[in-house]
Amino acid sequence: MGDLWAWLIFFFTLIALLIILVYQLMCLADLEFDYINPYDSASKINKVVLPEFITQGVLCFLFLVTGHWVMSLLSVPYLYYNVRLYTRRQHLVDVTEIFNLLNWEKKQRLFKLGYVIFLLFMSLFWMIFNALEDDDHSL
Repeated sequence: MGDLWAWLIFFFTLIALLIILVYQLMCLADLEFDYINPYDSASKINKVVLPEFITQGVLCFLFLVTGHWVMSLLSVPYLYYNVRLYTRRQHLVDVTEIFNLLNWEKKQRLFKLGYVIFLLFMSLFWMIFNALEDDDHSL
């Protein structure tokens, strides 16, 4: 039963990551269609970048601590990419360059979104598998 609770925590953490990425994409889309100015868009995105990185790091750590090695290994490339962006100081959106890098920023976040959706489906699969396995043991 404890494993099922762990998968529920993983699932909702991945949902939080998904929401953060969709929010960033919405800010970029609003900027592209000129609904919002570059300063507001960049400040909104920059406010959620570090929480995204921290949430993903905590998720990878939780996978590792709970012994879910496959999911931990699957989340390491995303963690590595975020750490690389942070150490190179490329994690924040620059207000003066946001229009020049708009397509790159959208592609980057769409790739992250696809990766999180993949992890979400894997997590959902393992959560259902563990729930059915616990159900078989209780009979």
